[in-house]
Amino acid sequence: MEYRLQTPLTGDMLRTLRAGDRVLLSGTVYTARDAAHKRLCALLDAGEALPFPLPGSVIYYVGPTPAPPGRVIGSAGPTTAGRMDAYAPRLLDLGQSAMIGKGMRSPEVVDAIRRNGAVYFAALGGAGALMGECVRSARVICWEDLGCEAVRELQVCDMPLIVAVDSLGGNLYESGPAAYLASLKER
Repeated sequence: MEYRLQTPLTGDMLRTLRAGDRVLLSGTVYTARDAAHKRLCALLDAGEALPFPLPGSVIYYVGPTPAPPGRVIGSAGPTTAGRMDAYAPRLLDLGQSAMIGKGMRSPEVVDAIRRNGAVYFAALGGAGALMGECVRSARVICWEDLGCEAVRELQVCDMPLIVAVDSLGGNLYESGPAAYLASLKER
């Protein structure tokens, strides 16, 4: 199935998605990679407010390149999601709705996704220029010292994604290879 979703994402929206579904996502998306995730959790440890509202939020694991002339952002391809696995369950438990990255997630993250009715979207690695074209505006909201890994607020339009792990724990990284192997046996 293919869905068009607008942020903020709600539980009702996410419950309809299944691993393998295609999504065109529009609205506000925040960027954060591992250094930013470490700082987000340090803020939580100190009892301080986060730089953006976590409930219903989508975090894109990306460190975009500088914007070329006439563009709001450069290449914006996903980074390996596993580097955020130590932080993701905590943020999900506090209301984050979705993550965007590439690659498999740990069992702990999949459990947190299921427990919280969240989703993990996969973006196509190697297609950073395409992903950047979906960004209508970008502004650094904190930690400019992190350079490309600073936290940004993006406004995106029709960002193409695949549901990699759905709110029930359906995992494309498991079901996809199994379906492919089954199709080979049928030949």
